[in-house]
Amino acid sequence: MYPIRLTDRLDDDRTRVVPIGASGPLSHADGEIGAEIAELAPAGQPAGTLQEFPRPLRRPARVLLVAVGAGDEAGWRAAGAAVARHLPGDEELQVLLGEAASDEAVRGMAEGLWLGGYRYRDGREEPRSAEAELVTDAFPAYEGSLTQAQAGARATWLARDLTNTPPSIKNPDWMAEEVSGAAAKRPGTGVRVLSGAELERFGGLRAVGGGSKFRPCLVELTWAPPAATTHVVLVGKGITFDSGGISIKTREGMKRMKNDMAGAAAVAAATLGAAELGLPVRITALLPLAENAVSGSAYRPGDVITHYDGTTSESTNSDAEGRLVLADALGYAAELEPDVVIDLATLTGAAPVALGPSIAALYSENDELATALRQAGAEAGERMWRMPLNPDYRELLRSDLADRHSSPTHGGGMAALFLREFTGPYTDRWAHLDIAGPAWTDTGEGELTRGGTGWGVRMLLRYLSALDGGQQARA
Repeated sequence: MYPIRLTDRLDDDRTRVVPIGASGPLSHADGEIGAEIAELAPAGQPAGTLQEFPRPLRRPARVLLVAVGAGDEAGWRAAGAAVARHLPGDEELQVLLGEAASDEAVRGMAEGLWLGGYRYRDGREEPRSAEAELVTDAFPAYEGSLTQAQAGARATWLARDLTNTPPSIKNPDWMAEEVSGAAAKRPGTGVRVLSGAELERFGGLRAVGGGSKFRPCLVELTWAPPAATTHVVLVGKGITFDSGGISIKTREGMKRMKNDMAGAAAVAAATLGAAELGLPVRITALLPLAENAVSGSAYRPGDVITHYDGTTSESTNSDAEGRLVLADALGYAAELEPDVVIDLATLTGAAPVALGPSIAALYSENDELATALRQAGAEAGERMWRMPLNPDYRELLRSDLADRHSSPTHGGGMAALFLREFTGPYTDRWAHLDIAGPAWTDTGEGELTRGGTGWGVRMLLRYLSALDGGQQARA
């Protein structure tokens, strides 16, 4: 990530960025060109609209006008992302906040610059290194907002890097090493990796990973500050590549399946972001990691699987593998005595069919928890829609051979209902987010760049930051 800092000094050697609101320039910090800008300002333009104002005979060499819409945090974020996309990575700039400075402006603009400037790192040098400055006389008051933006953006970059890594590199062991390496840079975090015989009770995880030459594993990432009074368990689906197994996917359905671990990437990155911010909330992130491959040892439709909690599932579709690994992790979570459990997963093709590519499906029987997550998502720009958990459909889970079917062919929300079966001690404190749509974008708009989006990282950080010692999380 390239550095962003707050300052009260203008520098003629840098590109100037002047925010434009509904009625014109929001800042007159640059009196020399203020009048000229006022004549050219694209008032009333949608947030992120850009207009370049070249000044070839005087410094600065150019001025960039950018609309912030209504001037809320979302508008500032869109403006920052538009600037990052427009300028080359080595161009230094100053954003003239002036009297328009606020916590929302600083956090939104900084997040937009960082997120819009993301490029997949693939082991080479950082993709951007030029410095950006946010100019306002009252800059010391906004250091906290800049710190929050940096933690959220850094965590999102990590989740995007993990998701975008090719499957020729990414496998369960690689993921475990990457998370462990990132955690080593965050004092107070801990990592435990279970594999081999340690997974004896994780029947779903072993079944799904059994067809691959890469062994499955479970990563347990923890952040446990001494003052924490609430324990939040985050569970993320971590299928490093999903071929569909014996129920093999189509070519089109398989081509972006390197992103089937986006849930695991998001919960790991959010936990590390919480540690960076020093949030007073105990967090355990569980990452069940496996590759769903085709081979002679792959699990089959018709197999009966014994999960961590001792119950059984009849597999009816080996391409419904995510719920099997999550079932084990959710059963294991019950032993951790959680106050809240939230799982994120690229789980079903039905979610983007119902809600489109940019909105996650939220399932929860806890109104307070669902409201808090939706509010955090709205603030972060990560939208979700609450879906029903219809108890009448539980009958469709019935199997003649096991406690339940893994993949009934009728009824909406069946994957969420399946997961609910494993949340017994904390069902009233659990939320499931199906992020199959928003975890990836082929277009890249606003603060999103093409590929993995890191969806959920910033939402979770907002949610965790708002807990304030945990009292708001309890039902």
